[in-house]
Amino acid sequence: MSGDTAAQQIVVLPRDLVPTAAALWHEAGLTRPWNDPEADCLRALDGEESTVLCLRPGGESSSPEELLGTVMVGHDGHRGWIYYLAVPVTLRGQGIGERLVRAAETWLQERGIPKLMLMVRRENTTVREFYDRLGYSEQEVVTLGRFL
Repeated sequence: MSGDTAAQQIVVLPRDLVPTAAALWHEAGLTRPWNDPEADCLRALDGEESTVLCLRPGGESSSPEELLGTVMVGHDGHRGWIYYLAVPVTLRGQGIGERLVRAAETWLQERGIPKLMLMVRRENTTVREFYDRLGYSEQEVVTLGRFL
C-alpha cells in the first residue's frame, strides 16, 4: 500500500483536491458526460447532509495532492447513499475500498441513519462482487430517475 499505513487518514476531502478527486473518478470509469464530477463533489462538500471522504497518505514522502481513494456519502434522513467510491488502479486489492466503505457507514451511523444504499451498473460484476464480500445484497427495487 502507498505510504505508511499507520499514518494514513480518512478525512473530509480538502476543497483544493476536488480536481484530483474528479480525475480519479474519471480514471475509475465513474463519470458520465451529463454529470460534472467537480460540481457533484462541491455540492456534496457544501451540503449539510453529505460529504466526500478520502484516504490520504501519511508521512513526509507523500505528495500533498495524493489521494488513495474517495467516497461520497449523504443521506435523506432515512437512507444513506454512497457514490464515487474510487481507488487508483495501481492500489486496488489492498483494502482501501473497504476502509472507505466502512468510513461511510460510520459517518451515516453517527447521524442515526439506519440503511445504506448504493447503485452499481448491472454489467459491473467486479464491483458487484466487491460489495457482496462486504455484506451488501441486491434489493428488490427499481431505481427510476429523471433529469431536471
